[in-house]
Amino acid sequence: MALEAVIGLECHIQVATRTKMFCGCPAEFGAAPNSNVCPVCLGLPGALPVANRAAVDAALRLGLALGCEIREESVFARKNYFYPDMPKNYQITQYDRPMCEGGALPVALAAGSRGFPLIRIHVEEDTGKSFHPERHGDRRISRVDFNRAGVPLLELVTQPAFRDPAECAAFLTALRRLVRWLGISDGEMEKGHLRCDANVSLRPAGQSELGTKTEIKNLNSIRGVERGVTAEIARQNLARLSGERIEQATLLYDADHDRLAVMRSKEHAHDYRYFPEPDLPRLRVEAAWRDEARAALPELPWTRAARLEREYAVPAYDAQVLGERRELCDYFEDCARGADGKLASNWIMTEVLRMTNERGWSIDDWARRVPPDRLREFLARVSARDIPGPLAKQVFTWLADEEGGVAELLDRHRVRVQASRDDLLPLVREVLNQNPGPVAQYRGGKIATLGFLVGQVMKKSAGQAVPQVVQDLLKAELGGQRPPS
Repeated sequence: MALEAVIGLECHIQVATRTKMFCGCPAEFGAAPNSNVCPVCLGLPGALPVANRAAVDAALRLGLALGCEIREESVFARKNYFYPDMPKNYQITQYDRPMCEGGALPVALAAGSRGFPLIRIHVEEDTGKSFHPERHGDRRISRVDFNRAGVPLLELVTQPAFRDPAECAAFLTALRRLVRWLGISDGEMEKGHLRCDANVSLRPAGQSELGTKTEIKNLNSIRGVERGVTAEIARQNLARLSGERIEQATLLYDADHDRLAVMRSKEHAHDYRYFPEPDLPRLRVEAAWRDEARAALPELPWTRAARLEREYAVPAYDAQVLGERRELCDYFEDCARGADGKLASNWIMTEVLRMTNERGWSIDDWARRVPPDRLREFLARVSARDIPGPLAKQVFTWLADEEGGVAELLDRHRVRVQASRDDLLPLVREVLNQNPGPVAQYRGGKIATLGFLVGQVMKKSAGQAVPQVVQDLLKAELGGQRPPS
């Protein structure tokens, strides 16, 4: 009997606010352990929470971008459970009346774009972070850092709409791009800014009823999600073949050893004893607030990618790469206006991204060094074949490190591009005289030999010859014709 996987994701997005969800403590990453805490986020008696407007704004932006229905009046609730990194022994979250419901995230897949439907997006607070087990003398201990406790989270819950792990990875990649695009979160999974739980079950192909699900908790990389879900599908398949019954449980995935372990039997909603948070009023998002947030939304990444393809004649792949970051997309458009879009895309995707990665620069850092008008001038010279390929890469590096336009940089470095017949014809004839074998091969019909001869001329010119001019001269000499003047 053929089985199919049914997968749903619960994504926890850490919101990039200055302060925590219900208090004024800094929400920064990397502070000394237990230094960003106060009576509110530690749950001390008498401390009263106040909701963070910036975090609610972030939820509203995300919900509108994904086409969710925004509830005018939502309710905060207490989710009660004990764990050492939960200082209050309950989490302030939303339950039966979340802020955002429905909606879908468009995801680019190999077979085309597909919208994955959502159940809800709600606002909540994060827990602390446990470090265990650790060795202290002859004892194994655990430590808890409460700095993260109370940091704002958006929990995005999908429908069980995924059928294979690759779809999950593509969804998370698209979600990370969107939260960065909207300025909601850095989306860096290794820092805990984006975390994911995956619910996995198997059922006979074609059946509508869901099988018994298991939940894999705290997957902290996109690759980890893909591998963890793959491992759980394989485990459930093997269990079914062995006649075992699948038990509802919460699992942990060890990415280092590609291994799953049962953490606890799966809880149900009633186990958490949800009830409305008595210290917080209902959260009201009135029509004027929604309209203001909708008007402030930027052009969304999937819409912009389609426009880049249409207006700048770049392939879908280029549009996806350029659209990974909004600032990168902005820079591309500023450079490509009135220029060759594909040429601009090639240089930005390869050389700009390579250099920023190597030097640890952001796109904004790069744009300050090489404003769009400087890169446009460079691209125009490359497009006109005024600068040969090897020299173009050198000029590109000078653009990043020095001031001045292309002509000024060439002059400063005493480089004279050789593009005239008088400059290049002596070099061409010298190469032909020194390479009788390749010349005979070319005249015998081996056209590919021309590339070798062009390379030899380029080498003699120290990379300063224009390749197209060299090629034209070689063809004329080899054909016994007088080269163009």
